[in-house]
Amino acid sequence: MTPAHRPHILLVHWHDLGRHLGTYGRTGVPSPHVDALAAEGVRFDRAFSTAPLCSPARGSLFTGRYPHNHGLLGLSHLGWEYAPGTRTLPALLGAAGYRTALAGMQQESSRPESLGYDEVLAYGRGLERRAHCGPVADAAIGWLERTAGSPEGVADGAAAGADGRPFFLVVGFEEAHRPYPPERYPPDDPASVTVPGFLPDNEWTRDDLAAFQGAVRAADAATGRLLAALDRFGLADDTWVIFTTDHGTAFPRAKSTLYDPGTEVALIMRPPAGWSTPRGATGRLFSHVDLVPTVLESLDIEPPADVQGVGHTAWLSGGDPAPVRTRVFTEKNFHEVYDPTRAVRTERHKYVRNFEPRPLLALPGDIETAPTRRGYGDDHLRPRPADELYDLAADPLERADLAADPAHRELRDRLAAELHEWMADTEDPLLDGPLTGVPWPRRRRYGALVPEDGEQDGEPG
Repeated sequence: MTPAHRPHILLVHWHDLGRHLGTYGRTGVPSPHVDALAAEGVRFDRAFSTAPLCSPARGSLFTGRYPHNHGLLGLSHLGWEYAPGTRTLPALLGAAGYRTALAGMQQESSRPESLGYDEVLAYGRGLERRAHCGPVADAAIGWLERTAGSPEGVADGAAAGADGRPFFLVVGFEEAHRPYPPERYPPDDPASVTVPGFLPDNEWTRDDLAAFQGAVRAADAATGRLLAALDRFGLADDTWVIFTTDHGTAFPRAKSTLYDPGTEVALIMRPPAGWSTPRGATGRLFSHVDLVPTVLESLDIEPPADVQGVGHTAWLSGGDPAPVRTRVFTEKNFHEVYDPTRAVRTERHKYVRNFEPRPLLALPGDIETAPTRRGYGDDHLRPRPADELYDLAADPLERADLAADPAHRELRDRLAAELHEWMADTEDPLLDGPLTGVPWPRRRRYGALVPEDGEQDGEPG
């Protein structure tokens, strides 16, 4: 593919969704438009975020780097920002000739204008918590019409906007983040929902899932309007549509944990019409750090040397079917409390290292106050072990911890060594001891805080 034929790119991301969609086998979930998108493209069934909370995960999605490298060790609204010199996907595409814009949710910075977009639309401030799907979709569709759309279609199928440049439009919905007010998201029938196996099946959980699915329904409808606009403006055939979310669902044992429900993400790509990309579902492992190199390499743009993901470009172009990764790495540092954990996941096993004594689950406030919590019990408050090991084939719900089993000692030690090697290779500051609870100040060390003279380290969390 030559630069003259670079396609438009529309990246749509939701909030706290995980894979709670019909196309991923969640029965009764109202997501027909996203399901249809998956049917037209490729659905990644084993894609994972790098972190189970918003800002660190989004930072990896847009930089191709792990949280302890890109600097967002915690939430941006608590003061965390990218480390100096961090380059984002919109900045890299802008330098390559793309016109870039953000509509809706972002949670990478308190200053969205610093993220590298040419334009940040009215509903692009994210942190002001007004990025609801309806007005965000309106803003994005209006931008498409002004920038690249034509009711008669795009002449000769050329992927170029009104100014001759292809566009990179990022559309972020706050949905399906809690809360789920019924006046905005009419809930589904609790009796009709399917309760995931990692949650207790009771009236509290069902009511909560029914409300959650109301938010999914609204976001799906807004996504459908975006996709319809591409058709209406003659852009669909020349647009690479990418759909994903930041991390897992906001339920116990999901968001804020390194179990699969906390880091699993929906990832769907509908390539331009002329691409020979395989269609349908794929079980290849994909980490969010892989998106940046995959996009750039597919456009004949050399990824920066500091990008840590791997490109799936050869496979996307219809070439080499071999997997480019055999494991994914995930991490957590600061959410509402300091909770440093690391994990390595292969196709079959997962090893988790917990670096501080904590309860088995440290529930964030939005989950602690959720209806599901009322029927969840208190078993999750018992102390957690330092190491956890799971056989995902025999135990997909990650209930049977094998770390202390002598029969699995060799496997545990091998995965622990792989995790340590990854931490060393990526200069993870956690290897040097506990992290500070103060966000990046004016002076920084690669991955670790160096307080200004006279400053005091803040409390963790």
